Amino acid sequence: MKNWDVIIIGAGSAGLAASIYAIRSGLKTLVIDGKLAGGTISDAPKVENYPGFTEISGRELSEKMVFQCKQFGVSIQELETVEKLQLVGEEKIVTTTNAVYQTKVVILATGSHHKVLGVKGEKELRGRGVSYCGICDGPFFKGKHVAVVGGGNSACVTSIYLSGIAKRVTIIHRRNAFRAEHKLALDVISKNNVDVLWNAEVEEIKGDRQVKTVVLKNGVTDEKTEVSVDAVFVQIGETPNSVMAKAYGVETDNAGYIKINIKQETNFTGVYAAGDVTTHPIKQVGTAVGQGITAALQAYSYIAGIL
Repeated sequence: MKNWDVIIIGAGSAGLAASIYAIRSGLKTLVIDGKLAGGTISDAPKVENYPGFTEISGRELSEKMVFQCKQFGVSIQELETVEKLQLVGEEKIVTTTNAVYQTKVVILATGSHHKVLGVKGEKELRGRGVSYCGICDGPFFKGKHVAVVGGGNSACVTSIYLSGIAKRVTIIHRRNAFRAEHKLALDVISKNNVDVLWNAEVEEIKGDRQVKTVVLKNGVTDEKTEVSVDAVFVQIGETPNSVMAKAYGVETDNAGYIKINIKQETNFTGVYAAGDVTTHPIKQVGTAVGQGITAALQAYSYIAGIL
């Protein structure tokens, strides 16, 4: 059994920030993630609201975070899935597909994953025109007509990015106004090759080997229309990755977000949570970093016995 001071589950912005502050506090720190390090920010085509960078891609920002962690000596185990947690007592046990670890503190920073529409054709055509990442799959549709579903920040950012690649971008939004930041909404509207279908909901995605059309229903008139598109980029929000934590007793709210207090503490002593998986109301890379820092410094205080 390998022993650590702090094990951080999740290598997104919150987890990486926590690892920097934990190791700089003199704590032996391990980060574990079932995927590659970087988190969902890696999917963002462009980030303009993170202090210090006027404009940077999400992938580049996450790569810089990962590099900084490794420079400080943080151990990052990628593609290693956590299978079991034992969170009661002074020594916690984290069991993964590769090993069993013992630690004094666990920080849960498992983030979230993209919500799905849950309509006919979505699952069948995923990877064949249905996508949840504009920066990943946008280049495959250069000069094509693509649809973006959603009206928040992620939908607007993705639409702006795709407008520089695709011939035409159609935003499908179930409301009659964007929920995005004012500047992002203005930027979207200013694009000549972007149009918006308001009060529209996707009822079905059609295609054989590739996406061909989307069936829409107008939320006001109930009128149905079918629009020809080459791809559908779903950007309707996220769902917290908290199933594992909840299964081992970590308290969550009705939506599945891990309950925390101002110190990032959960209902287990020595177990903290940070980032998009928590009940913190703002889901942004900046707030995730701040929560990660708080969790790491609280972890240090807990281990040092100075709380």
